Amino acid sequence: MGGNMIDIKNKEIKIGILYGGMSNERDVSLRSGKKIYESLIKQGFKNTILIDVDENVTKKLKEEKIEYAYNALHGKYGEDGCIQGLLEILKIPYTGCGVLSSSICMDKACTKLVLAQNGDIPLIKSVLVNKDEKNIVEKVKDLKYPLMLKPVCEGSSIGMFCVMNEKELIEKFNESIKCNQDILIEEYIEGTSCTVGVLEIDNNLVATEVLGFETKTKWYDFEAKYTPGLTKFIMGAGFDSDLKEKIKNIAIKAFVACKCKDVSRVDFLVDNNQIPYVLEINTSPGMTDLSDLPAQAIEIGLDYDNLVLNILSGCSLNK
Repeated sequence: MGGNMIDIKNKEIKIGILYGGMSNERDVSLRSGKKIYESLIKQGFKNTILIDVDENVTKKLKEEKIEYAYNALHGKYGEDGCIQGLLEILKIPYTGCGVLSSSICMDKACTKLVLAQNGDIPLIKSVLVNKDEKNIVEKVKDLKYPLMLKPVCEGSSIGMFCVMNEKELIEKFNESIKCNQDILIEEYIEGTSCTVGVLEIDNNLVATEVLGFETKTKWYDFEAKYTPGLTKFIMGAGFDSDLKEKIKNIAIKAFVACKCKDVSRVDFLVDNNQIPYVLEINTSPGMTDLSDLPAQAIEIGLDYDNLVLNILSGCSLNK
C-alpha cells in the first residue's frame, strides 16, 4: 500500500466520489457512483459527496475540501492514469490503481505487451493496427477469421466488432476508429467468457469466485452488459475446481505483473481446450446493480457495503 493511508473508523472524513466524467462510459459511471454514495452514507460517512468530473474538477476538489477520493470513473480520464496523476499532485489519497497501472491497463495492447513478459499467461494471437494503416487486410494476414476488433482504450465493449471476412473487416474498422486511433485485432475464439475480481484484503491478494456469462447476444457486448435480462451470471462458470483455481492464479499474476493496487477485474476467454486466455484488466470495475464485481464479492463473503468499505480502506497516495 502507498502513503497517507485512510482511517475508515473516522466517519467524519470528507470523501468525494468521483463519477460521471467525460468518457463514453459516463452513464455507467454515474450509476456506479450513485450506488457507492448510497452505501457510504448508509455506513455513516455523512461527509461524502458526489463530484461529477469535468475540466473544473481541481476547483471542485479544492472548494469542497476533499480529503479522500473514491474513484468511480470508468474509461478515458478516469481509468487511464489522468485523474490519478491529478490526485497525486493535489495530495488527495484515492482508491484503486495508481498512475502507471491505470495507464498500462487502459491500453489493451500495452497490457498484452506487459503480460507477454510473464510467459505462463495465455494470450490470444493479435495485431495492433493504427487508424492510418493503408492495408489492413495485409496487416492481419497471419490471423484466422473470425476476428475481433477492439479499440485499445475503450471499456464496456464500446466500438468492438466481430468480423467474418475482409469486407466486414474494412467496414467495421472504420467504425472502430471513431472510438480510438489504435485498434487491437484478435482472433475470435469460441469459448466461455468469464471474469475474476482481485482485491487487496488486509494486505493479501484475494481472487473472487470465477463468474461466467451466458448471453443472448453473440458475445458479451455493451448491450448484454447493461440490459437487464440479456445476460445470465453463472457463478463458477460451470468449471471444475482445478480450472477455477488456475484462472484465479493467472488473474493474480496478471494483477501483479501490471502493478495493480486495491482492486481490479481480470477478464478471460476460456476456449474449448480449457485454456484461459487473459483478455484485459479493468482497474476501475463497475459497481452498478448489474456489475460483475459486486456479484463475485458476495461469494467470498463481501456484500456490497463491505466491498465498498474494503476498496475505501485502500485509499492512499504513491501507488
